[in-house]
Amino acid sequence: MIKEATEKDLPGILDIYNEAILNTTAVYDYTAHTLDERKEWFNIKKQGGYPLLVYEKDGYVAGFATFGPFRAWPAYKYTIEHSVYVSKDFRNEGIATKLLEEILNIASKREYATLVAGIDAANEISIKLHEKFGFQYCGVIKSAGYKFGKWLDLAFIN
Repeated sequence: MIKEATEKDLPGILDIYNEAILNTTAVYDYTAHTLDERKEWFNIKKQGGYPLLVYEKDGYVAGFATFGPFRAWPAYKYTIEHSVYVSKDFRNEGIATKLLEEILNIASKREYATLVAGIDAANEISIKLHEKFGFQYCGVIKSAGYKFGKWLDLAFIN
């Protein structure tokens, strides 16, 4: 079930995000976040009117998705950057597809012109998922991040 996240979903969201930080290149960060940091992020999303969706399965937060501003300048107000994350325990069940579809529906209803995703260039699964929805490769920033002893390339698609 997809629903709007509440504060009670934050520990599950935090677990998913921290797993991505500590074990993948999906997030170019080194240190796990705290629950207080997730609460602050949650409040910023809510105050900005941005969706924060969770996919709940068997009482667990199995995944989450959101979007927010792409850049801070006024002329970018029709462009948003989105994120989709799925728990390692629930991958390959179509959850990312359902979350992305819902984020796209919300963005369409709100009349955003462009959705952007920054994806680690080696993350073929995420890139293919986005291509199923018509996203196209826009370019790559070489050596945008450094993690796990190697340089990472960041692909942009929209």
